[in-house]
Amino acid sequence: MSKKISLRVVNRNFDVNVDEKFAPFLESQISKDLNADGNNDIVALLQAYVKKSQEVFIQERKIEAILKKFEE
Repeated sequence: MSKKISLRVVNRNFDVNVDEKFAPFLESQISKDLNADGNNDIVALLQAYVKKSQEVFIQERKIEAILKKFEE
């Protein structure tokens, strides 16, 4: 099953369908990084993207460090 998540960016509504198990997590993250109930500008969207990219970068470095320990 999927669930529709809506976000308003530059006065346009965007709907995405995501897995219903993933939806609560995505809604929580959107609420933290963007205005979930109102309009968002392009700068806010870009900042949220960069923030999430940095989080992924840090997680990947941590995973690599853990995997390296298993290789030793």
